[in-house]
Amino acid sequence: MEADDKIRLAIENTMVLRPPRQQLATFGITNVYYYMITELMNEVNVVREGRVIAARPKIVTPTYLINIEGFSGPAKRFIQMAAEQNPHEPGILYSYKNETGEMNIVSEPLVNILDKINKRIDNRNDPLSAIIKGVEELWDVSLMKFTFELTRNSAYRNFSELYGRGRLVADNQGVPRDARENIEELFEMAAKDPSYAPELVSELHRWKLWSTYQDRFLNLFKRY
Repeated sequence: MEADDKIRLAIENTMVLRPPRQQLATFGITNVYYYMITELMNEVNVVREGRVIAARPKIVTPTYLINIEGFSGPAKRFIQMAAEQNPHEPGILYSYKNETGEMNIVSEPLVNILDKINKRIDNRNDPLSAIIKGVEELWDVSLMKFTFELTRNSAYRNFSELYGRGRLVADNQGVPRDARENIEELFEMAAKDPSYAPELVSELHRWKLWSTYQDRFLNLFKRY
């Protein structure tokens, strides 16, 4: 079976048995605890636990995305074409980190495992826990499908809340208010902890604002 066929099969056989009760936060970090159940053999299942940590959604534009590394050549060209037509069109960028935890092999029927995990979640009264039934060989693909659906279900509310607070409005340089406020937050964090400096520099360059903030940045670190 070709790799693409395996991925499609994994996606088709992934089910979110218990979604989180809350969507992704618009103005903060969301920490979703997941239980990934995959079948190893008849009535032998693997239960993986971990966390999907979603950073605060960011307002971006095609002009910003051009300056992000990691896109393939065709993807980069697509972004460039979008930037040529609507350079300051706002969109939402989501970023995630997966922190894997325990992995256990359980010789029990799926229904028994589900009952135990559901009780555990109910006892904790955790609105940000999820149960996913995935495919063992490509369990990370199953996790990606879950993450994609979580994003899709949250995007409309996130966008509406950002719009309602005026954070999508761009200034005369084509920089959304959300980006300006994020830069201010990074300056505050870098003033307290210099380890944030590289992130701040990257953000300034992605928005082509280095010349605007250069003196302020250098003055911030004169004492070091």
